[in-house]
Amino acid sequence: MPVRPILSAMRRNKVGAILIALQMALTLAILCNALFIIHQRLHNSERPTGVDEDNVFVMLNEWIGDTQDIKSLQQADLAALRQLPGVVDAYPTNSYPLSGGGWSTGADLALGQKHATAHTTDYFADDHAQDALGLRLSAGRWFNASEVVDRGENDEKPPSNALIVTRALADKLFPDGTALGKTIYVDDTAQTIVGIVEHLQTPWVSSSWAEGFIENALLQPNRIIAQRYYYIVRTRPGQIGTVPAAAQKALLALDKERVIRNVRTFAEVRAKAYRDDRGFAIILATVCAILIAVTAFGIVGLTSFWVTQRRRQIGIRRALGATRRAIVHHFQTENLIIAVAAAAVGAGLAIGLNIWMVSKFEMLRMPVAVVIGGAAAVLGLGQIAVLWPALRASSIPPALATRAA
Repeated sequence: MPVRPILSAMRRNKVGAILIALQMALTLAILCNALFIIHQRLHNSERPTGVDEDNVFVMLNEWIGDTQDIKSLQQADLAALRQLPGVVDAYPTNSYPLSGGGWSTGADLALGQKHATAHTTDYFADDHAQDALGLRLSAGRWFNASEVVDRGENDEKPPSNALIVTRALADKLFPDGTALGKTIYVDDTAQTIVGIVEHLQTPWVSSSWAEGFIENALLQPNRIIAQRYYYIVRTRPGQIGTVPAAAQKALLALDKERVIRNVRTFAEVRAKAYRDDRGFAIILATVCAILIAVTAFGIVGLTSFWVTQRRRQIGIRRALGATRRAIVHHFQTENLIIAVAAAAVGAGLAIGLNIWMVSKFEMLRMPVAVVIGGAAAVLGLGQIAVLWPALRASSIPPALATRAA
């Protein structure tokens, strides 16, 4: 189809063409970045924690008053939990992945470093923690019972040489893959890495400051002795629905001078941790849908206006032998020219907006493939939106169009 007549017609309606092109360009810029943010949020919410999430639940145990001999009470609790039907194992800890609160520390390669080599979270674990969490040990070994030492919330680091780290933290400290058996310094205490687990997320999935070390975690062979701590319990497959209630009942039967709160399966823990991310993704998706609808209606409205203005020209073309398909192709080509120009401008705006957000909000760089996909989507949107007015134009009878002139 000759392009010159189409360009001539567009010059006579250049204000409308420019407005539609700008609207499509802005739609592309916003759409690309919004969809990329949605993808990142949803991708983050699916990151593995390393925990056997289908079969693990947690509960916060808090003793009432000035409880004496917490260690003996805790040992009785653990014995009762491990004897429950359907329980694989249980252990006490200071924090757990996705909990939203815990301890952070630095891991150093030399004593007295001014700046930590890597930031990490600090979990307490005993010789039962691997089975209770369902962690996969990819190298080395787990803690022995003789290595586990008691530690209060405000105690200094007790003497314990062993340390287990995640694969991400091991690679950060020793990029050459030689972390196992190496000595690092945690809280100015020398510790040897005796094991490496594949995954174990930090507690702070919704904090931007922790995003850079979300997979960096270390486990120290410490048994927490405090007024409040968490019990992590792993059940056998299919038992997660009944064991939590039985566990609470068993603990209260041992000692009622306590409060048991925040009893959650790990599926509930994940849902709560990423609730804001999913909500934000839904809001952005709704905005994108509204923006696409507004752009589509804008194209339909402007093209319909052009069809009304050009009824005489369309009638003359039909009288001279132009087919209905030729009329449809004319408007589709016209819209395609506008959309291509809009896509070029919109792609630049999308990349520029992403660069600005990267510098201001520490976001990831958007791949060029996302921009290309967005441009293709905008081009497709334009062709779909213009189809109905183009079909209406192609149905104008030549004689009626001439009389209307």
